[in-house]
Amino acid sequence: MTTPTFYCGAECQKSHWPEHKVECKSDLGREDWQPSWMLEERAPEFVDNSGGEVFGGQKYLWGNVPAYDVLKLGSNEGEGYAKNLNVLFAAAGDLRNVVKTIVDLPTSYNHGLTIRINDFDIDLVARNVIILLVALVVDDMDEAVDCIIHVWYSTLMRASDMVILETRIRPLIRDVCDKLRNKPPEKHFSRNWEFGDRSLRVILTPPQWNHVLRFLEKPVGLNAERVRQIHTATTLAHSRRDYRDRYMTFLSPPQRLCFYKFREDGLLLPFGYPRHEFTEPNPTFFQDTDTWPMKDSADPLTSWSLEEVLRTSSGPATADVYGKLLFYLRGQFHSFLNRIQNLRIHLMILNFNPKNLPDRVEKDFYSRIEVSGIADANALGIHRTLNLMVPLLQSPLQNPHATLITLFLNTVNDTLTAQDKLQSVSMTGREMKSLFEYLPPNGCPIDGFETGVVKFTFAREIVGRYDHVFDRFMKKTGFKEAGENVGVKMKEKHTVIEKWPFRLKLRPGQPGAQEEFDRSMREGISGKERYVEWKKIH
Repeated sequence: MTTPTFYCGAECQKSHWPEHKVECKSDLGREDWQPSWMLEERAPEFVDNSGGEVFGGQKYLWGNVPAYDVLKLGSNEGEGYAKNLNVLFAAAGDLRNVVKTIVDLPTSYNHGLTIRINDFDIDLVARNVIILLVALVVDDMDEAVDCIIHVWYSTLMRASDMVILETRIRPLIRDVCDKLRNKPPEKHFSRNWEFGDRSLRVILTPPQWNHVLRFLEKPVGLNAERVRQIHTATTLAHSRRDYRDRYMTFLSPPQRLCFYKFREDGLLLPFGYPRHEFTEPNPTFFQDTDTWPMKDSADPLTSWSLEEVLRTSSGPATADVYGKLLFYLRGQFHSFLNRIQNLRIHLMILNFNPKNLPDRVEKDFYSRIEVSGIADANALGIHRTLNLMVPLLQSPLQNPHATLITLFLNTVNDTLTAQDKLQSVSMTGREMKSLFEYLPPNGCPIDGFETGVVKFTFAREIVGRYDHVFDRFMKKTGFKEAGENVGVKMKEKHTVIEKWPFRLKLRPGQPGAQEEFDRSMREGISGKERYVEWKKIH
C-alpha cells in the first residue's frame, strides 16, 4: 500500500509522531475497511435520495466544477491575435476561471486584456478583492502564492499570512471606507489601484466596502480551537457519516486517510506537514463564532481538473492528493503572477445581480461572456439570460469568435422522467458489460448495501449518456427560438469547452480508460454537466 506520509527530515517526523501514530492505526487505512452502515448492518442514510440533513451554510466559496480557460485563443482568434481581448464573468463565483484563463493565455499574446468579474454574493466578492490585491501588492512571489492558497482554502493561516492581510491589504480598504463614511449608502463608488500596466478597479457601495473590510478582521473571541470545533461540527457531522463513507468507498486506504484529515483540520497542506504554524483563524471564512459557511461536502478538489492534479509530482507521497493539490496550485498561481506581471491587464470587480449588468457594463464589448449556471431553469433561464447577455457580446464584424458560454449543471437531473430512470436501471447488455469491465466482480456475493452495490449504482450514472434528455429539454424550452429572438445561435462545434466535458471519453480496455473511470467515480461531478456555446449571427 502506498503511504501518503513522507517527511522532510528527522525533526519534522519526530514533531508529527503524536498525530501520525494515531492516523497510521486508523481503520480508514486498512484494506478491509468497511463503511459504518455495513458494520452496523443497516440501510445507509442516502438510499431514500433525500440528501440527508443539511449541514453548514449555503455559500459556494469554492467552485463546484473544474476551472477552464474561457478564451482558448489557439482554437479561436489564434495565438497571433493582435487586438485587445475583453472577458466578462457575469456570475463568477471564485477566481478559478480567471486564474486558469490567464495562465493558459499564450505567451505570444502581448496586447491588452480587460476582465470584468461580477458576482451577486458580497462574500465571494470580498474574498476575490482580497486575493487579487495580495496578487498585485505582495512583491515576494512565494509569500504571495502561499498566502493566496491559504486565504482561499484553509480554515487557519500562519501569522505571516495575517501580517500580509493586516499591513498590506487592510490599509487599502480602510482608506476607501474612511473616505466614504458619510456618503449615501445606496450609491456606488469605485477605487482604482494601478501597478504599472496592471490595474484593479472595484465598484461597491459604502456598506459593501465595509463588508470587505470586515473580511480582514477576525471576530472577537475566535481562536484556533473554536475554528476546529465550528468546522468539524459541519464536515464531520455524525448524521452525515454515511455520505462520507460512500465517497470513501471510491478511495484507496491512504487516500481515505488524506480525505478524512482535510475534513478534520481544513488545512490545505501535505499529509505529514507540521500544522503548528497555522494558528490564525481565516477571517474570510469566519464572520462569526458559530458558523462554517459552506456545505459539509464542499471540497477544493472539485474546483480543478483532478487529472491535472494527480499528474502533479508530490515526491514519494503519491497518494497524498491534497498535497498534490497544494503543489498544483502553487504552480498555477506562480504562473498566474508571472503572467500578469508581463501583461497589460485591467481587472474590475463588481457586485450586481446579473439582471442589472446590462446597465452597468459596456455593450458590444466582450470577446467572451461566461455566465456559469444562471441560464439553468431554476435560475434566470435561457430566454432571460440571452436577452440580458447577448447585447454585451461582440458582433461577428468585431470578432467572429466572440462566444457566450452557458452551463446547465442541474438540467439533466431535473429533466429525467420516471421512464428515463427506468431505462437507466435496465441497462443494455453492452452497458452492463462495460460496467463489469470497470468494476469486475470480486467473487463475493453482491446484495443489500454492500460497497460493491453502492459503487455499481453510482457507476451506472457515470457511464450513462444523456444527450436525448438534454435535447428534449432544449426543444421543450425553446432554445432555438430563444436564440433567434436575440440574434444568436448555438455553436454546433464548440471551440472553448466541450459540450459534455466531464463524461467518460474512453472505452473499457483502451489505454487510460480505467484511470479515467476511477477519477470520475471520485471527482465530485456526475458527467451530466452540459455546456452550450452561443455566437451572434448578425
